[in-house]
Amino acid sequence: MTHTIVIGAGQAGASLVAKLRTLGETGRITLIGAETAPPYQRPPLSKAYLLGEMPAERLFLRPEEFYADHDIVLRLGATVTAIDPVAKTVTLGDEVLTYDRLALTTGSSPRRLPAAMGGDLQGVFTLRDLADVDAMQRYFATGKQVVIVGGGYIGLEGAAVAAKLGLDVTVLEMAPRILQRVAAAETSNFFRDLHRTHGVKILEGTGLERLLGGPHVTGARLSDGQEIAADFVMVGVGITPNTALAEAAGLTIDNGIATDALGRTSAPDIWAAGDCASFPVPNGRMRLESVPHAIEKAECVAANMLGAAKDYVPAPWFWSDQYDIKLQIAGLNTGYDRITTRRTEGAVSFWYYQGEKLLAVDAMNDPRAFMVAKRLLAAGKSPNPAQVSDPATELKALLS
Repeated sequence: MTHTIVIGAGQAGASLVAKLRTLGETGRITLIGAETAPPYQRPPLSKAYLLGEMPAERLFLRPEEFYADHDIVLRLGATVTAIDPVAKTVTLGDEVLTYDRLALTTGSSPRRLPAAMGGDLQGVFTLRDLADVDAMQRYFATGKQVVIVGGGYIGLEGAAVAAKLGLDVTVLEMAPRILQRVAAAETSNFFRDLHRTHGVKILEGTGLERLLGGPHVTGARLSDGQEIAADFVMVGVGITPNTALAEAAGLTIDNGIATDALGRTSAPDIWAAGDCASFPVPNGRMRLESVPHAIEKAECVAANMLGAAKDYVPAPWFWSDQYDIKLQIAGLNTGYDRITTRRTEGAVSFWYYQGEKLLAVDAMNDPRAFMVAKRLLAAGKSPNPAQVSDPATELKALLS
């Protein structure tokens, strides 16, 4: 009987093992996760769960009994220390497991502030897993002062929760504007204005020199010399793919664990999916960090493990919830040279073009624009920007 081992019990790992069973895999399946909680969804951590609006059980992707019912061995609180691609084994402490097929869905880890900048002080948190949120929740009390380092989506989602709970919030962004790495100035302006109307202080073009205090953080010294007080600090300065295990096993690393279009790594019978893996695209390689990608790539890999031989073709989309605004993003904006704005009552969307080609859309409280944009991008269609910006244009007409 074949044995499939999946290392990493996040969204990609859970999706992969479930898809294997759905597709008729009858061999042994083992899913190994370092956390003690069963696989759970991460986006609500910085939103509903942090707000206290969602209990931990509702985070779980599936009821825990699902795994036993589908003959999937769930090994939680277990850390794989080595992979031997030649012997086809993985090592967990003193235990060695043999596999026929191995999938790496090891995810990513948040970048942390170095100790030299006070990153090791008490009261300094990242926002990546259940333990992070559980540890910081006691600080979310009215009047507390929080400094958020990083003006990306994770930092801004944390800021929105803190502001809604009555905290004094300051966001530090080293770049000239928030969201600079991922969005156009128009989207940055929209969310800057939104946060400021909720009392959040946003300091752009302002770096962190170091955190102050000891053993607990008490404040921050900024790059311009000013000092601000802090009861706690949230750090949202990006993530790095978890590739150490694969690298030690001799697998090729290139912006993550390098895979081919099917999801195969450089080692026989080892596959990879999710945040940790990169894949080929026409102009090089790509690595995506999103829940939809984790699910879709993992399910594609599961099918290919069983012989489907189907290339993974990404259709990127993302979302962010801040206050009463739902941002939905379709496509990738890399290489855009102009923005077309569409405004309707209570909604706005920014359409990214490279010449005449539509690349992506940021839609704020505009699910119709988002859905139409997804369909346009999937079909390779680029509507006339003048039509897009005209509020009289029926969105569905853009599809014809």
